[in-house]
Amino acid sequence: MAAAVELADEEGIESLSMRKLAQALGVEAMSLYHHVANKDELLDTMVDVVFTEVTAPEADGRWQAQVRIRCTSLREVLLRHPWAVGRLDSRRTPGMANLQHHDAVLGCLRAGGFTIRGAGLAFATVDAFVYGFVIQELALPMAPGEDTADLAAEILASVPTDSIPHLAEMAADYASRTDYQFAEEFEPGLDLILDALERTRRTR
Repeated sequence: MAAAVELADEEGIESLSMRKLAQALGVEAMSLYHHVANKDELLDTMVDVVFTEVTAPEADGRWQAQVRIRCTSLREVLLRHPWAVGRLDSRRTPGMANLQHHDAVLGCLRAGGFTIRGAGLAFATVDAFVYGFVIQELALPMAPGEDTADLAAEILASVPTDSIPHLAEMAADYASRTDYQFAEEFEPGLDLILDALERTRRTR
């Protein structure tokens, strides 16, 4: 499984095959079928490996602090394993690490005072934010060593800025700062969501 995850990290999940995995392990491809039935089962287990790397929250009543730690950890893990974005909840036959992680998140939310429905809403909302943020983060057209100021200047140089005044303002006054990093938007955005969910929990 470690070799399969490493191959997917390096070359992408689409290029992963049983033949390539066997070559990486120095064995015949048929020997892999003593361990997994097919590529689907391989993917189930690879997703399970990813879940073992994510810090699971504790059900100690401090749901905001615990979910914050869990979401920060999830983002870090997804950046290490980009192929896993969008696949963590896609398995019809999830492994035990996958199921136990989901159970831990729900247990944390329930211990924090959420109703069953409210826990489902909170879980879906924070994961949508984490996955969406990571997708944006991975998709930014940044060259190695390039900063956002250079990227913004290149994009805006090709269009009349008076036709996009608000975007030009954002680029000039915010994104073009030498200390600006898109990644630093993650935790403030997550805190906004956690605060809103806490207000919703109290009113319900």
